[in-house]
Amino acid sequence: MSTLKQLPENYAARIRGAWQGRIAGCMLGKAVERFSMREGTEALQDYLQAVQALPLRDFIPYDPDQAPELLLKACCKGQLKASLSDDDVNYSVLALMMLEASGANLATEDVARAWLRHLPLGSTYTAERAAYRTLLSRGREWFPEGGALGFDVRECAQNDYNDWIGAQIRADVYGWVAPNDPALAAQLATVDAQLSHVGEGVYGAVVVAVIGAVVSGGGTLLAGVEAALEAIPNNSDCYKAILFAQSQTALAEGGAVIRERYQHLNVVHTVNNLALVIWALLRNKDDFSAAIGDVVSEGLDTDCNGATVGALWALQGQPIPSHWLSPWDGVVGVSLAGQAVLNLEDLVTRTLAVEASLGKL
Repeated sequence: MSTLKQLPENYAARIRGAWQGRIAGCMLGKAVERFSMREGTEALQDYLQAVQALPLRDFIPYDPDQAPELLLKACCKGQLKASLSDDDVNYSVLALMMLEASGANLATEDVARAWLRHLPLGSTYTAERAAYRTLLSRGREWFPEGGALGFDVRECAQNDYNDWIGAQIRADVYGWVAPNDPALAAQLATVDAQLSHVGEGVYGAVVVAVIGAVVSGGGTLLAGVEAALEAIPNNSDCYKAILFAQSQTALAEGGAVIRERYQHLNVVHTVNNLALVIWALLRNKDDFSAAIGDVVSEGLDTDCNGATVGALWALQGQPIPSHWLSPWDGVVGVSLAGQAVLNLEDLVTRTLAVEASLGKL
């Protein structure tokens, strides 16, 4: 006889918060994503200082006299009216769709097929775009309709970006729907990640999913991080980065120390961004604004880190301050085939339904 898992009484509120936190954190970081990546963290912090936005605890002000060309005005304070489409949110919605279709039986070929059917090539970057190209150039004609692929799908992960952050930003939902089941979360995250990533790229995805599984089930962020360490090799760079990030959580300048340690890595690498995520989460366990504000103001991949920190923080069940939610008011922008605007409450309902379908032991 099957039995249902024990869930926190406020599990539904945690899932709602996870969607809210992911979108709010993404929009905060999206405002400065291109600016930060191209001009660097010092330029980012100089602007934030100039507009009196440090420490960062709200959406970023837009000052027409000082704003850099690459600042995205539509995501700034007073300008944001609805969440804009972004790959960080696209992949969360796509993960939900794939789980609705395949459940725990999700396979990497299912992920590949879903990309071809629903994910515009122009909405992919680095490892995902490289994997997509391989699917298009080598896949058989009727693969998207259910036919055989014609080659080992994991060959798509043999690309120049396979340890960058892409898989890490696709992993959140696999933890949300597997409360208290980190093994299932890790399995689903791996199945998804290995389409485009190997090694550290996969480990970053597993870490995010496992933390989400622990916290959505009622565990602490620290317990989630400890479980994540058990889920990846202890000689991996991600493992070492987590330990280093933990050693910096007492320090306000810990983010700068982390960036200095990993200055040799690309700004969208998995390891350096993961370290910033862990630092910001564990340093600000009780302050949503500080958690997403601190990680975004440290630069690197700002929208990805803001989204991941926002979601994992909110899975604790603590309320998100209203100033992060009211500007976009439950309107969720995506750029998936046939979809442009989604409703937050519908996403919550669908996520709860997926968990219920997976949650029987």
